[in-house]
Amino acid sequence: MIKRELAVFLVVGSLTVLIDFLIYRGLVWTDWMTVDKAKAIGFLAGTLFAYFANKVWTFGHQEHEPNSAWRFVLLYAITLGANVLVNAGCLVLISTLPIAVPVAFLIATGMSAVLNFIGMKLFVFKASNLTEKS
Repeated sequence: MIKRELAVFLVVGSLTVLIDFLIYRGLVWTDWMTVDKAKAIGFLAGTLFAYFANKVWTFGHQEHEPNSAWRFVLLYAITLGANVLVNAGCLVLISTLPIAVPVAFLIATGMSAVLNFIGMKLFVFKASNLTEKS
């Protein structure tokens, strides 16, 4: 089951980034709002998609799981902080490399994706009295 969950989690994550990017670019392109506001709206739209897609598709919770929304917000806040810290740490360690920024970004993103998956599986959408899909 964990292989299926991980595969679906990666698809959901990719779609989340795509939704964030498309909404952000669309709002900026149409000149409906400033870049910062558009980025915030794109990020929030992606985050909402990630919550519901992971809840239903990745971890198979069709019914309301008590406390999952606040747990999701807490997990994302923690992993955002970890992402920023890892990115900054990597930049300090490899600042002399010409590809330091993309490498730091990839390492930080990979780390936060792993933490998000573990956090969602064990904390946000942990099996309680709901049955998980096989």
